[in-house]
Amino acid sequence: MAHCTISTISAFRDNYIWCIHDDSTAVIVDPGDATPVLRFLEDNNLDLEAALVTHHHPDHVGGIQTLGTTFPNLRVIGSTESRFGGIKEQVREGDSVIAGGNSFSVIDVPGHTLDHIAFVLSNEESTHLFCGDTLFSAGCGRLFEGTAKQMHDSLRKLQNLPAETQIYCAHEYTLSNLDFALSLMPNNKDLQDYHNQCTLKRENNESTIPTTLSQELKINPFLRESDPEIIDNLQTLNYKALSEAEDRFAAIRHAKDNA
Repeated sequence: MAHCTISTISAFRDNYIWCIHDDSTAVIVDPGDATPVLRFLEDNNLDLEAALVTHHHPDHVGGIQTLGTTFPNLRVIGSTESRFGGIKEQVREGDSVIAGGNSFSVIDVPGHTLDHIAFVLSNEESTHLFCGDTLFSAGCGRLFEGTAKQMHDSLRKLQNLPAETQIYCAHEYTLSNLDFALSLMPNNKDLQDYHNQCTLKRENNESTIPTTLSQELKINPFLRESDPEIIDNLQTLNYKALSEAEDRFAAIRHAKDNA
C-alpha cells in the first residue's frame, strides 16, 4: 500500500464519503454528492483519479456524473452486477483494482442490494475495509433486495478479515444501532462502554467511524447471533425458530426493522 491518508467527507444528513489520497491524487468511495467532494479536492489541491462504487443507491452514486464532467478521465469502478449505468470498469470478488497507487481487493457482499461489493485496502501493517451499507458500527444494512442468508453469508466473509481491520461504512448510524443492540445485550459491558464513548463523540460532533472489526465482534448483534443473551431476548420477543445461525440473524434483522 502506498503512503496515503483516508479523509472523511460528510454529505447529506448522515452519509460519509471516503477519500483515499496522497499529496496529489485521490480515490473517492461512494460519492453521492459532488459538491462536498469538489470542495475537498479543491481545498487540498487533489486530482481525482477514480470513484469506487459499492452499490447503486443514489446517495452513493449521485455525484458521479458531475465529478466526471470536472474530471473527464475519471475511472468509475463497480460491480459487474451494478444497476448503476455509469460504471466504466466492472469488478467482482477475487479481482484487484490499482487506483491512486494502491491495490484494492474486491469482495461480493450481497444483501442490502444484490450488486453490493466491498473494497479492501491492505498491507502487512493495516487493513481498511470500505463496505458501503453492508456492515455498520453495531449494525448492518437493511435487506432491500437480498435475503437474510445472503447478508449473513456476506458478513461472515467480512468476519474473516484481520481483527484490527478499520471499517469505513457509509453512514453515521451508530447511536441508533447501539440503542437496539442494548435491547438485546443489556448486560454486555463492552457494549455499554462503547455506547458511552460514542455518545460523547457525537455530543462533540465527532464521527464514530471508522470502527474496527475487533470492536464489532464484541458489540454488534449481527455478528453475535449465537450470543446466549441475544437468543434469550429474541425468545422473549416471541421469535421461535432460532436453532440455526441464519434464522437467528434473520430474527435480529426483523427485530431491528420493527424496533
